[in-house]
Amino acid sequence: MLIAPAALDVALLTSCGGSQPGTSQTTSSSDDQFLDDLERAIFLFFWEQASPTTGLVKDRALAAGNDIRTVASTAATGFGLTALCIADQRGYLPTANILARVQTTLSFLLNQMPNQNGFFYHFVNMNTAQRAYKSELSSIDTALLLCGVLTCRQYFQDPQVTRLATQIYQRINWPWMLNGGTTFSMGWTPENGFLNARWDTYCELMVLYLLAIGATNPIPASSWEAISRPTLTYEDLTYITDRAPLFTHQFSHAWVDFRNKQDAYTNYFQNSVVATQAHKIFCSTSLASQFSDYSDNLWGISASDSANGYVIWGGPPPMGPIDGSLVPCATGGSIPFLAADCISVLRNIKNWFPRSWQRYGFVDAFNPISDWYATDVIGIDVGVTMLMAENHRSNFVWNTFMKNPEIPAAMAAVGFH
Repeated sequence: MLIAPAALDVALLTSCGGSQPGTSQTTSSSDDQFLDDLERAIFLFFWEQASPTTGLVKDRALAAGNDIRTVASTAATGFGLTALCIADQRGYLPTANILARVQTTLSFLLNQMPNQNGFFYHFVNMNTAQRAYKSELSSIDTALLLCGVLTCRQYFQDPQVTRLATQIYQRINWPWMLNGGTTFSMGWTPENGFLNARWDTYCELMVLYLLAIGATNPIPASSWEAISRPTLTYEDLTYITDRAPLFTHQFSHAWVDFRNKQDAYTNYFQNSVVATQAHKIFCSTSLASQFSDYSDNLWGISASDSANGYVIWGGPPPMGPIDGSLVPCATGGSIPFLAADCISVLRNIKNWFPRSWQRYGFVDAFNPISDWYATDVIGIDVGVTMLMAENHRSNFVWNTFMKNPEIPAAMAAVGFH
């Protein structure tokens, strides 16, 4: 069992001082306090459910804490590194403790974490970093990890952090993962080589391509043009989507500030606003006739746990075995896109369904109709909720990550203006 030392537990997270950034003018003091409570709870997951010797963050853990599983997620570690930056600027723990964890994590990633051409396995043992589940070297999960690495590089301005983070980034052989094509393979395994599936259609892939195009060992900017961008029209709302779960409109936006920018195709921030609006209508109208719990004040489903295991569900159009479950990270990850609506849903969940809130904030999913509640939280789900809550409150993650010169350079190279 990995828990924080007593001196760094809940009491300190509540009482520790530190500068407080100005809150958004669109956030009431009550909503800001609610979001702060949510971020503090989620940070406890990233602090307690990471190995103190490697810094790797668990893929999932019991929502009540005291979890003994040992499988870490590369992507969750990226969210966790960013959560450490948020926690420091919010004063949740002393800087010395947080910086030491960051240095430990980056040193392990560079010097001990197994990799091929700089890419990391999707799932590993949190204590040894040995590959778990025969998972793939993952292009997207490596990118999400790198987002956390580069957020730390810009935030801490610490020579060791800067050196380690830069080496981790520069080591990646991005063209290798193209496997002779114009778009990225989704991964590689030692048993079978490159996966046939490619990141070739709009989803959470945008940050992967921007990191690769802006790198010192880059892929061609023309790869951005090779991505398919299908559109969907739902209830007079038209937007780019691959008819995938809502998280695909959230993950890249957790770090990359797409506001007031567009390429030849769209303004991707506004695209995610429309996608969130369409999802709300889908839940509160189309699904409400089937499931009595969905309404204007209670909606949101995305890939998550369910009573029957992990499922990929969402809409529009309907995807997966939708059963009336609610997934807090669906609205949590969309807070900057539809703030008042999403915060209202999260507050209603906490108020009306108290079993949904435990040590690390909201459980991954629950079903009011069947009275089922997930026992776990999932790192990437609480992660996107924490980052997007902070972006809404202060723009902090956006402002910090966008200081990495490689990202604006990549955006300029692919035609953002």
